[in-house]
Amino acid sequence: MKALIYIFIGGGLGSVMRFLISNFSQKLWNIKGFPFGTFTVNIVGCFLIGLASAYFLKVDNYLKFLIITGFCGGFTTFSAFSIENYTLWQEGNYGILALYVGLSILIGILAIFLGFWVLKN
Repeated sequence: MKALIYIFIGGGLGSVMRFLISNFSQKLWNIKGFPFGTFTVNIVGCFLIGLASAYFLKVDNYLKFLIITGFCGGFTTFSAFSIENYTLWQEGNYGILALYVGLSILIGILAIFLGFWVLKN
């Protein structure tokens, strides 16, 4: 139960920070047509989950739920996707890595089209 409370708090904080940083970044670097806000959040989230994962490999406590699962998960799921890919790379699972990246992107985009199609029809 304690882990769920940490995840809940971290997720809320991460979501608020995603909104604030994304909007600020998009306004700061207003490159027409490029989603710089989301890009910034994804890269920052990957850096943060990398730092946190490396740290919590050495120190195991409930803060990992607050920071990794909660904050980083609320901030951007792209960071979770990226750390999973990093782990597959480290373990030498290159085939699974390629399959995971390819399917995630392809099926993710197809799911967006499906969602739009379902509501149009």
